[in-house]
Amino acid sequence: MSTIRRKFGEDYQVVNTNRAMSFSAPAKRKRQRFVEKNGRCNVQHGNLGGETSRYISDLFTTLVDLKWRWNLLIFLLTYTVAWLIMASMWWIIAYIRGDLGHGHDESYTPCVANVHNFPSAFLFFIETEATIGYGYRYITEKCPEGIILFLFQSLLGSIVDAFLIGCMFIKMSQPKKRAETLMFSQDAVISQRDGKLCLMFRVGNLRNSHMVSAQIRCKLIKSRQTPEGEFLPLDQRELDVGFGTGADQLFLVSPLTICHEINSNSPFFDLSQRSLMNEQFEIVVILEGIVETTGMTCQARTSYTEDEVLWGHRFLPVMSLEEGFFRVDYSQFHNTFEVPTPPYSVKEQDEKSSLPSPGPVLSPTLPGDHSRRERIFSLDGVPHTDESMSRLPSKFQRMSSKNGKEVLKTGSSQAPEKASSTGDLPLRVLGSLVGQADVENHLQLKLLKLGSEAHTQSAGELEHHRLIPIPAPVPGPSLNPLPASSARPEDNLPPKLRRMNADH
Repeated sequence: MSTIRRKFGEDYQVVNTNRAMSFSAPAKRKRQRFVEKNGRCNVQHGNLGGETSRYISDLFTTLVDLKWRWNLLIFLLTYTVAWLIMASMWWIIAYIRGDLGHGHDESYTPCVANVHNFPSAFLFFIETEATIGYGYRYITEKCPEGIILFLFQSLLGSIVDAFLIGCMFIKMSQPKKRAETLMFSQDAVISQRDGKLCLMFRVGNLRNSHMVSAQIRCKLIKSRQTPEGEFLPLDQRELDVGFGTGADQLFLVSPLTICHEINSNSPFFDLSQRSLMNEQFEIVVILEGIVETTGMTCQARTSYTEDEVLWGHRFLPVMSLEEGFFRVDYSQFHNTFEVPTPPYSVKEQDEKSSLPSPGPVLSPTLPGDHSRRERIFSLDGVPHTDESMSRLPSKFQRMSSKNGKEVLKTGSSQAPEKASSTGDLPLRVLGSLVGQADVENHLQLKLLKLGSEAHTQSAGELEHHRLIPIPAPVPGPSLNPLPASSARPEDNLPPKLRRMNADH
């Protein structure tokens, strides 16, 4: 461990690699696996009925799939039976022709020379079949039936040789044993990588020969019930290990850690550390590739049950840099160490992060703080009413500062008017009022209303608007409409307002 810490730093300090000590989950009864750790599928087919004949129709594949002891037995029995049958046929021909009683008569021409009994007939067949040809036993031209049997023997022997030797060759060259040198980690782990919760396991290649076009796939085996009430035993669901990004295509020259990101599309979206103890599932890992030396496709398999998934663990590094090469330490291949990992599922984390944050508390306005006009009508990006009032004549500014409080009271009792731009502020005068004090109050009310709605126009418009004066007030308790006969609205203003307008 000290060597690993020197090479990779204190971040890779082993906390505990013993799963029995690091997990406080209660001991669970070992359940039946769908795929064994060595890749063998734990499934048996029964009650085939009349479907057994399908195995005979594909006899070559049936023989290749048989175990080695059955293959050797069939190989020996086939050749032994064929040799005995063919030797018997040669003995029958010699018996029918009467060659067995003229074995030492040199004037007699038999079908097969020097065949006097069954052992000699068997030796003749073996010498012919194996093309040994000792020269002591041979077919003569006086035996046409022996010539026909010789042709049949040659054809049958070639067929039997091709069938049985082909089966044995395919059986021996199968890449199943190549999968023995492909390693999978004993456990899978769940921890964070790049800020995301991921399910990870490790694969490795013990040989120097590469696996060409290596590809990995993962299946989740878990029984479930559909919303319609249908029960699906051992339902298979694909786990994304990088199909869209190409991460499932492996360059397997050194051990690699395969990562499945747990997100909203993952079957483990609602899996937490607590729920993992009560789950029942199995993850089947399939690694496929082409053997570089033979060019045949190889497949290695393994599986992880829920007991073999460690929450909050990470694999120890196995790569180290030596002089001129990289070294892989397979003694640390299966070891893990604990890392800080949230015990919540990704679904719970997303729900917590999506909760709205509490907004700012609005405090009521008090009369002793700043100017009321700033507190009520100030808007971002729009000049305050005081800035608009700074463009008024000095007389209007004094009137505004003197009667500010009365203006607010008057403004609360007046009906709202149509909004206009602050460019009208210097010269806009309200309609006819009663008395000079009412003119001043209503003018301040209009200025405050216009300041609150000045954000509807740009600053350039504020500088180019012109005044449309309002006619002079008519005595009385109510407002009068503008006179239609006035040529210029300014002529209807009181003399004092006309002088102020001219000064501005």
